[in-house]
Amino acid sequence: MSRRRCGLLWRAYETLAMGLGLGALALICLLWLPFALLLKPLLPRRLGQPLGRFAIRNGFRLYLAFLETFCACRFDLRELDQLRDAGPLILVANHPSLLDAVMILSRLPNAVCVMKASLLDNILFGAAARLARYIRNNVPLEMIIDARDELLAGSQLVIFPEGSRTLEFPLDRCMPTAGLIAGRARVPVQTLLIEFSTPYLGKTWPLFRRPELPLRCRIRLGRRFTPPASVSVFTAELDTYLRSELHSPAPLTATR
Repeated sequence: MSRRRCGLLWRAYETLAMGLGLGALALICLLWLPFALLLKPLLPRRLGQPLGRFAIRNGFRLYLAFLETFCACRFDLRELDQLRDAGPLILVANHPSLLDAVMILSRLPNAVCVMKASLLDNILFGAAARLARYIRNNVPLEMIIDARDELLAGSQLVIFPEGSRTLEFPLDRCMPTAGLIAGRARVPVQTLLIEFSTPYLGKTWPLFRRPELPLRCRIRLGRRFTPPASVSVFTAELDTYLRSELHSPAPLTATR
């Protein structure tokens, strides 16, 4: 078979893999949607919250396994397993792709996200997130108080300090949210370093643009910061640290 024909077949597979990947995520969300809608008003928080987080974690694990099996994706998330029994932490990560939260939440049993209000109100994703008691970020003071309460209850809080997916790589300017919450809750900040072989599903990558496969993704544990005395000093230090670590990452491998 000629090189040109092989290239055409591979591009066709990449297009098929994109459709399969997006469709699988939508299907998993749709299957859980009626249960999440029904259980949210019926179950008290002490039962609904852990059930919701259990469903999201295992649904995302299933989804990543599907991507590895059928879509030539490789995920190295082993370092996240060190955090499962680490107690309350603020997990601060860069945000290169729509897959970032999926990867983190797939490995941590008691993680809670700070989410955009538009996502919590989304018909496809919102019901599951509300059952899991994820935190709405549209009212800053209320969001900080809710996040502090979750940390004091033993949860691990996931925050993307850029506020949205990265536009100017390696990192957009960090906002002070993590420092504000850490200062109030007196909880350490654990950095996570997310690396992709290509900027697939990033801010400048259209949703229906085919990926460049194989896609390799890895999350490394970075520095753990103590609760800050000064939010502004901490935010500047966090920004500098993340930029230095993400500027020259170690080469990605295909290891799971």
